[in-house]
Amino acid sequence: MARRNPTAEDLALDRLPKAPLNRESVGQALALARYVRPYRARFLAGLFTVFISAALGLAFPLLAGALIDCALHPAVATLPGFGALTLNQVALLLAVSVTLQALASYNSALAFNRVGQSALADLRRDCYSRLISLPMAFFAQRRVGELTSRVSTDVAQIEGALIDALPQLCRQSVFLLGGITMIALTSGRLTAVMLGTLPLLIAAAVFFGRRLRRFSRETQDHLAATNTIVEETLQAIASVKAFANEAFELGRYDGANRRVLAAALSAARWRAVFVAFFIVALFGGIVIVLWFGAGLLQSGSLTPGELTRFVLYTTFIAGVMGQSAELFSQIQKTVGATQRVRELLRETTEITSAAVAPPTTPALTRLRGEVSFEGVSFRYPSRPDAPVLHDITLTAKAGERIALVGPSGAGKSTLTALLLRFYEPSGGRLVIDGRDARAYPLHWFRGQLAIVPQDVLLFGGTIAENIVYGRPGADAAAIREAARQANADVFISTLPDGYETLVGDRGIQLSGGQRQRIAIARAILKDPAILILDEATSSLDSESERLVQVALERLMKGRTTFIVAHRLSTIRTADRIAVLAAGRVVELGNHAELSTQPDGLYRRLSSLQFGPSDETPPHVIA
Repeated sequence: MARRNPTAEDLALDRLPKAPLNRESVGQALALARYVRPYRARFLAGLFTVFISAALGLAFPLLAGALIDCALHPAVATLPGFGALTLNQVALLLAVSVTLQALASYNSALAFNRVGQSALADLRRDCYSRLISLPMAFFAQRRVGELTSRVSTDVAQIEGALIDALPQLCRQSVFLLGGITMIALTSGRLTAVMLGTLPLLIAAAVFFGRRLRRFSRETQDHLAATNTIVEETLQAIASVKAFANEAFELGRYDGANRRVLAAALSAARWRAVFVAFFIVALFGGIVIVLWFGAGLLQSGSLTPGELTRFVLYTTFIAGVMGQSAELFSQIQKTVGATQRVRELLRETTEITSAAVAPPTTPALTRLRGEVSFEGVSFRYPSRPDAPVLHDITLTAKAGERIALVGPSGAGKSTLTALLLRFYEPSGGRLVIDGRDARAYPLHWFRGQLAIVPQDVLLFGGTIAENIVYGRPGADAAAIREAARQANADVFISTLPDGYETLVGDRGIQLSGGQRQRIAIARAILKDPAILILDEATSSLDSESERLVQVALERLMKGRTTFIVAHRLSTIRTADRIAVLAAGRVVELGNHAELSTQPDGLYRRLSSLQFGPSDETPPHVIA
């Protein structure tokens, strides 16, 4: 049979690290058996039919040998429990056993697939649920690809073990133990000869297996490098074409591709040598067994049917031993995958890691929007030795607009991350409506806030689905009204599919201004008490900026708003401007007050960008 080319999923599974098999690792793997528990009746039924199928498989050589003995010596074939049998009776038993084996195999395969798919659907759900419930500190220290692998590749490895490896392990155990028992009962001397040929085969399999795995890993590593080149090139295709570097990229890919070819050919040569050696060793062993068995047959110590039975059982044992290395490797990978999945499931979610609301918390309806940072200091968990905020004290009354400006790295975005409770302050506290922010249920609290970022990331569905994300379950009229207030309804209505237009991956089908207005519509639909604008117009053209600015004015009306490094036209309207530098609030006041401070940072930043003019243009302060 032709070997198929490995898929991306095959390569990902093959590259999974293996875990040593010991009491601790196996115990951790078995801990996931709780996902099978709801389906244990079907699982046990499948396990039972696996053993039935394997037992019936072991009956095949026995009946086949009896069939030959009947053909050569009519009515002399005997079977335990059946006595003397005719040729037709043995043939009928053989047909019945094959039929029952097929039915048992069908039932076991169906049972294990149903149990496996159901249990793993529960496992995937729990992994994803735990993943999206983890705090931001967790995501800051891990790569997205690693986390995606936990939900996809690792679970796929567990799926393969539960659906394929476990039944195969049970079946092979029966074949191995039953086969050795049957050949020993058939002929002890012939069994000793057969077992004498096994060490050579085992040594060869170990020797060649190690080298083949090494070359296979090298091939996969080089193939991964070529995939990286393709991914980088396609992601930056505009730059590739702008610099006319198609030939350069082709050269890079061609070099990596040649390394893949060299590694693959080396692996192919070793594989060819192994196949040739295995054929010589295997068939040589069979020749030895047949030669010795023929002598026993000639002397009358063995019947033709017994020799046939012996050869078939030997084939079963050889097949089991040939697959044992791959099965053991798969079990090691599965144990490693279960360890990584359990690590994820044991991570503390941000809901349970946050402070629990006091029992006296009154019924919650809606925040007024009073915000107070009281002596807040902060260090990122991944960089505990680098303080980001120092003793920040800042208050916003309900409905006020507070602008946060300052140089890059001053701590503006970190302050808004604390307001969203992505992180908790290292020192001080955040007070909302006179209560510690941690006293509010986290999910309810975030439902009172909305953010319009600079780089809007839309989901790959329709425009309507992206807007309704602000308030799932809202009707079409509410979605359209939110879009109208965001100055988005006009351009949406001109699209062929209107609100059902697909925005593409990350919203690539829409312009920056259109994405911003959809984000504003989403925030309007959410109707938050507290709003965060994170440089929401800094990268737009003049016309898009005007439309977005009008929409933002509608959105900010009546809400407590924090404006991060916004354009000066919006900053001028802010009730207060907090100027941050090196994680501290160094100036606080309105536009008029800060512009008149001779040595103030706010005035200096304005002068550096726009010159010492009394008429400061509507651009970004920092």
